Amino acid sequence: MKFRPAIIATLLTVFLIGPVSASDIYKWTDADGNVHFGDRPTGELPTERLTIASNPTNRTAVREQNSANAEARAEARKAKDEAAAAAPSKEELQAEEEEHNQRCAALRQRMQKLVQSRRLYREDESGERVYLDSAEIDATRADVEQQISEHCSR
Repeated sequence: MKFRPAIIATLLTVFLIGPVSASDIYKWTDADGNVHFGDRPTGELPTERLTIASNPTNRTAVREQNSANAEARAEARKAKDEAAAAAPSKEELQAEEEEHNQRCAALRQRMQKLVQSRRLYREDESGERVYLDSAEIDATRADVEQQISEHCSR
């Protein structure tokens, strides 16, 4: 690898001079009213020397803050993953929706039978038919209407 003299001079300057120290900063306003800043005063315009104080970076505090931020991100990611795991899957949602639709269809079909049938009955404990009177039919219809309004109106 061939080094050029300019590269060698630049490297020597960087290593010999070391870190750049803060220098003076000057502020001036030109004839058009524009404010300028520079590291050398102008000889023509009134120039103000600015006093700029800087503090060194507290590396320990920065490391601690970065560590705290990383922990917070990890906790948020973990909470998000847990929430995703707790949420029902697409298949579960589809199965639930299908079950809901079947239940509603069965309730509507039962209501249709209640409305269209001339005589309604229920079976007693021994399996015998017991025909309903008009008050029992109205109560049964009201019960089915209530179930439809509760379960089929999403």
